[in-house]
Amino acid sequence: MKTDNPVRIVELTRRSLLALPALLATSQLTAAPKPASTVRDKLWLWSHVAGSYNGMFGLPGKSRMSPTEAAFYMGIPNVFMLHREGTPEPPLDQFALPFESLRDVVWGIVGESGNTEAKERQMVLDLALHNHKISGVVMDDFFVGANDTKLAALTIPQIKEMKQSLHTSSKNLDLWVVLYEHQLDKPLTDYLSLCEYVQFWTWYGKNLADLRPNYEKARKLSGGAKMALGIYWWDFGEKKPLSMDLMKSQCEIGLDLVKKGQCEALVFCGSWLCDRGLETVDWTRDWIQKVGSQKLHG
Repeated sequence: MKTDNPVRIVELTRRSLLALPALLATSQLTAAPKPASTVRDKLWLWSHVAGSYNGMFGLPGKSRMSPTEAAFYMGIPNVFMLHREGTPEPPLDQFALPFESLRDVVWGIVGESGNTEAKERQMVLDLALHNHKISGVVMDDFFVGANDTKLAALTIPQIKEMKQSLHTSSKNLDLWVVLYEHQLDKPLTDYLSLCEYVQFWTWYGKNLADLRPNYEKARKLSGGAKMALGIYWWDFGEKKPLSMDLMKSQCEIGLDLVKKGQCEALVFCGSWLCDRGLETVDWTRDWIQKVGSQKLHG
């Protein structure tokens, strides 16, 4: 069902919020995330502040949904929160407060185009170490170099130094990193193997035809890191709607990988697309309702 009526969207979001106890029934608030027992537990939402990317990438309309609102609207219990153009503004503790209602949160330390600053990384680290909902940090657009002289936003020594800060006597934070299909031919294993999780994303919709072999290449390149699959609701590479055939295909491939134990997370992008009336979003919301409660074994 296509839902592009703002009043209808608000009503559906309200109902989703009222369904909070059912959504979190298998995910009590704890100091560390519980092991995933259902497909829903493996679902994540890539997020920015409300209104991000308005007027960009050929996207229709304007988004007003916050990350938490979008997560409950979609029935997704875990969130990646990324900084963009100075947002969210400090203090981060106040912005992070609504995430208490979610299962798990991972916060960004490298943003779009590989933007990162030591001051911001420290600010996120300080938040993550004392916020019991946050289980890790993520590096978006990390591999930024056009040649081998500068492959990444941070050097290997910088990553190793940062990882010492992520693992303390009181808390161990996971390090996630983003990898795209057009980066599979780069020598990245030394970087990827330092991370606990590698997210594999396909920027150009047409390349989803090779999703399975490309995902396998990414697994081999990762150097033993756990894998996650990124799933776009929009063809950002071509700046146009993603076909429904490709939308359905990548979700079914992702579900198959999860059930086979070859994928630790399905990450949907993103929160700022959930209230734009996209058919791909509506279909995914229904799909999550159908498969989310399926049990995982092993």
